Amino acid sequence: MLSTYLRCCLLLENLIVVIVVVGTMAERWTNTALLVIDMQNDFIEEGSVTQVKGGKAIVPNVIRVVELARQRGILVVWVVREHDPQGRDVEIFRRHHYRSEKVGPVVKGTLGSKLVDGLNMREEEDYKIVKTRFSAFFGTHLHSFLQTSGITKLVIAGVQTPNCIRQTVFDAVELDYPDVTVIVDATAAATPEIHTANILDMRNIGVKTPTLHEWSEEFA
Repeated sequence: MLSTYLRCCLLLENLIVVIVVVGTMAERWTNTALLVIDMQNDFIEEGSVTQVKGGKAIVPNVIRVVELARQRGILVVWVVREHDPQGRDVEIFRRHHYRSEKVGPVVKGTLGSKLVDGLNMREEEDYKIVKTRFSAFFGTHLHSFLQTSGITKLVIAGVQTPNCIRQTVFDAVELDYPDVTVIVDATAAATPEIHTANILDMRNIGVKTPTLHEWSEEFA
């Protein structure tokens, strides 16, 4: 009788420990958002004029980052481009891509503007921001949305490192987000050298730059 009672007490104690640990883990990620930037067909697939050469290789890692984020209760924010068919909302240096009969890159509603295979937005859980410039903060309501959602920590994945990733990160730092993380092998540039140089610049302003494995082990 006593041994049964002791076993029950031990089981209850272990259950309490599990609940506390799970609660602590959930609390750890409550104020965190994952920004997935420009993981769209026209930036990833071969044949597009806007293809990022290193983008295809990171798709499996980005998929895994999204999976981990959802497991941890992290808000997933999809940052995408959905341009006007005539290119009237794109940067001046890109507008020549929209002047021919061929459909321009990441035009709203086209296959090129869709997320790459393996990545899917959950409309009831996730959030989408449409941008027209490099930074996810420029000309969008991203900052106000994150503030009203209680987000203070950002994790970033996607393409490409010297442009949209870098600009978004630097804006986040200037907006005083105290905790910004870039997953180094879930982001990419045209070449490894460009990627590494820009990762170093971001690290030098206090941005965390773990690998996917390192990030997945944090509070695992």
